Amino acid sequence: MSKELSKMGEIDSMNEAAMLQGQAQVSKYMFAFVDSMAIKCAVELRIADIIHSHGHPITLLQIATNINSSSPDISYLSRIMRLLVRRKILTAATSQGEDTLYGLTPISRWLLHDTELSLAPMFLLETNPILMASWHCFSSCVKEGGIAFKKAHGCEFFEMTSKDTELNESFNNGMNSVTKSIMKSIITGYKDGFNSITSLIDVGGGTGAAMSEIVKAYPHIKGTNFDLPHVVSTAPKYEGVSHVEGDMFRAIPPADAVFVKWIMHDWGDEDCVKILKNCRQAIPVQTGKVIIVDAVLKSEGDGLFDDLGFLFDLVMIAHSSGGKERSEDEWNKLLKEAGFPHYNIIEIPSWLSIIEAYPQ
Repeated sequence: MSKELSKMGEIDSMNEAAMLQGQAQVSKYMFAFVDSMAIKCAVELRIADIIHSHGHPITLLQIATNINSSSPDISYLSRIMRLLVRRKILTAATSQGEDTLYGLTPISRWLLHDTELSLAPMFLLETNPILMASWHCFSSCVKEGGIAFKKAHGCEFFEMTSKDTELNESFNNGMNSVTKSIMKSIITGYKDGFNSITSLIDVGGGTGAAMSEIVKAYPHIKGTNFDLPHVVSTAPKYEGVSHVEGDMFRAIPPADAVFVKWIMHDWGDEDCVKILKNCRQAIPVQTGKVIIVDAVLKSEGDGLFDDLGFLFDLVMIAHSSGGKERSEDEWNKLLKEAGFPHYNIIEIPSWLSIIEAYPQ
């Protein structure tokens, strides 16, 4: 009897420990937004830039002195810095009797402004209160369907960017920052994929940053950046790149190949088929191809890149008009319906993949 009671006590103890661990995990997820807001604060205050400008780790007072404020609150700053250090966004080294010195990590180097590889603009876009509001509409979307962003604001995201110049600029800056990092992976991973192309059109190419990178690496390509009028109107001039305004749902200018980067996930299946059919009309039947850059979800994948695809899938619920990330089976179905019976998936060093789609 005593052995049975002892065994039951062990089980109860194990259950209690598991429950306490569960409680801790729920609390962690409950306050996961705190990490985002602490990083957003650091980006807005340009803390990584301040440290970087000195060329070496610096003290809290040095950071505070360089913040654009006449009277920064060092107490608040120190508490935010403490969490950033704990999350390994920054380093902190203390020598006996000396002030703590804060330095950069590989993570915080991605939060520098005005550098070739920076995710700071994208971070500010995704944590913008306008975009954050739609996350609170998920349960309503499950109950009633509909578009989360429209529930939050009464219009769809791209409707708002066409009228709100500040949001449109933030969106373009965010997309450009992601484009720079993704394009390095594409040009490295795609290798000879661009060699046989003479003319290439980037559908939904924003302000042309992606096409600019392609033309730099492959100067024999005649590049066209294609997007809506209000987007193209703000596009800078790039050597070897022509900007053309239009609507991908109506028609796409002809080219040897069509490049569609991180666009398809913004739209539902029906809209994607329309876009792909227009892409098919734009390329030669015998030799043309569509180069899609998007996530290919893998349910068995457990790496960080695999995880990002599932996170972005929910970002699509929050911000797009029925968009989603797709598995290979879903891509296969979509491509066949649009007239692309053959495709090839190429892995690149990113959470995204390249999908070559062929009309024959």
